[in-house]
Amino acid sequence: MTWRIGVDIGGTFTDVAMIEEASGRIGIAKTPTTPDDFGRGVLNGLNEALAKYGLPAADVTLLSHATTVVTNALLENKGARIALVTTSGFRDVLELRRSARADLYDLFQDPPAVLVPRHRRLEVTERIGADGSVVVPLATTELAGLIDQLRAMEVESVAVSFLFSFQNSAHEKAVGEAIRAGLPGVSVFLSSEVLPEIREFERTSTTAVCAYVGPILDSYLRRLQAAANSLGLPDLMVMGSAGGVLDVPAALAMPAAAVESGPAAGVIAAQMIGKQMGQPNLLSFDMGGTTAKASLIDNGRVETTAEYEVGSSASQSRWLHGTGHPIRVPVIDLAEVSAGGGSIAWIDPAGALRVGPHSAGATPGPVCYGQGGTEPTITDVNMVLGYLDATSLLGGDLPIDYVAAEASIRTKVAEPLGQSVEQAASGIRAIVNNSMAEALRMVSVERGHDPREFSMVAFGGAGPLHACALAEELDVPEVIVPPIPGAFSALGLVGADIRRDYARTIYAPLEALTPEHLTAIWDDMAAEGRDMLAAANVPPERQVLLRQADLRYGRQAYELTVDAPEGPISVTTLQSLADGFHTAHERTYGHKNEAEPVHIVTLRLSAVGKLGQPHFAEATGDGNSQKAERPAWFASTGRVPTPVHDRARLAVGQVLQGPAIVESLDSTLVLQPGWQARVDDAGFLRLTRSQ
Repeated sequence: MTWRIGVDIGGTFTDVAMIEEASGRIGIAKTPTTPDDFGRGVLNGLNEALAKYGLPAADVTLLSHATTVVTNALLENKGARIALVTTSGFRDVLELRRSARADLYDLFQDPPAVLVPRHRRLEVTERIGADGSVVVPLATTELAGLIDQLRAMEVESVAVSFLFSFQNSAHEKAVGEAIRAGLPGVSVFLSSEVLPEIREFERTSTTAVCAYVGPILDSYLRRLQAAANSLGLPDLMVMGSAGGVLDVPAALAMPAAAVESGPAAGVIAAQMIGKQMGQPNLLSFDMGGTTAKASLIDNGRVETTAEYEVGSSASQSRWLHGTGHPIRVPVIDLAEVSAGGGSIAWIDPAGALRVGPHSAGATPGPVCYGQGGTEPTITDVNMVLGYLDATSLLGGDLPIDYVAAEASIRTKVAEPLGQSVEQAASGIRAIVNNSMAEALRMVSVERGHDPREFSMVAFGGAGPLHACALAEELDVPEVIVPPIPGAFSALGLVGADIRRDYARTIYAPLEALTPEHLTAIWDDMAAEGRDMLAAANVPPERQVLLRQADLRYGRQAYELTVDAPEGPISVTTLQSLADGFHTAHERTYGHKNEAEPVHIVTLRLSAVGKLGQPHFAEATGDGNSQKAERPAWFASTGRVPTPVHDRARLAVGQVLQGPAIVESLDSTLVLQPGWQARVDDAGFLRLTRSQ
């Protein structure tokens, strides 16, 4: 028997998901996240999983990991001490930014902090022209002094970004070689290697982000890989933001690609079960300990965007700019809000009830966990309303302090508002549900999609607790609760393909280019991609190269990405790109102009290593599933006796009528009145409104 293992770090728990490749049998282990050293929690989870299932490490063929190291370093401003080396006269490009602001009418808003303070932004005399020609030769005599300055600054990492280096990288490479030779312990990131694309600010920002988080990610992944290898496990793979995994060297070459590592894994898992179930249109909803994330899968395809800002609230909407650091790497298009099981309820100075953005996290955690938490959280609310077991969670491994949870809601919320504990708890739950419904609207209604045409996949430790309420709010007809919902993102890691994205800017009218020119550029990227896949031990028959191009009308400033047809590049290919762009422009903006010349700006290539997606199957039981009954509160009924079922004992074809509660090791499902749940052939729960 061979197994795949995925490890996902959450705000409260670190999840380990396992799947046997031949049968689809699933295993799970959960261990508390260790914020002081995330790697320790990962190793705890791996050891627990291997021991729990008696699995020899030699039987593991794939070990994939979703990490929050990059995101945390940016959010907490705890990255490396870095310097920026740039063309003389352009040291302030990070500070000048774009004119975009999060709030157009707030004249006093502070801009995002710059990752590199001005005294560590250094200039070198050189200049490359827009056509790639050398306008001012590189002043090599300045390099010795530059290295002395960097040494005196005690920098850990250096970003090098010269003007038009995407057209001619010779100057950047010469400076990079000099720094690497003079400062061998310092990481060096060249913009021509990180992002050889047009737009100086975004290219410089992406390179600076890589330099800022690179040393931290390097230390973390190398220590974790060494520890995993010591257990006899295979080399580590890292989930990228675009939905594919990378080996450690590829991840360290482009650290910004791991910025949304964890959320991407959950969306890929939803996409995989959609294919298995024949459901191409899905809303992915993931509610964990600190945040809730929503994404949309349209006709089986996960949408990605290159317009992304990190270290800010920009992830709440792809159209909210000017609050963080732009990175030009493909990122799964998702909306994220501060609404998780650990989100804290509080009363503001005006007397209004609020939920979040602060979270109890893994330490101290919700009050009911009995680990020192004092502020009421969503988990405490669900406990008091009767949705969660008032004595223990995680199959009895996590004892619960119900009395403390109820007391915290009473003293912190109910008494100040003059309400009962139930009224306060239901109000808190309504607020957080509204916030999460807004995230689902962002990825559906605001993108031009009707939620009534999609099914919702609800996962995360708290997702199934709120799924019915959110589906009612958006009029979603069906909710799918997949296997091991509390560790579902980790399950996505075991089925994701290896993927890395490449880009080259050429900028020219489409009609002025020849098939031979495009072929040469795409072939150059293809060679890089095949080398990467070969280094990851992907055989040639499992290597897939996907080509795209960014195009725009001649007088436009921004592009649309169009898929390029397969096969040899010809005149027909060029026409297909133009036709695809006109169609995409009409779909996006409502009009097209086929008489307007089309310009090609950037060629893209995704190198994909097909690992083969496993078939997921949830173990089912004999149908004798009801194990208890407890009073639970619902808006339409008040507190009523509610049957509690053990998910592991549900039988294929079994139907439950709401109200009901379904418990498993990693998650709890609340089936509201007016809903029913059916167990399908794979053991998935399909929730619909009762007829």
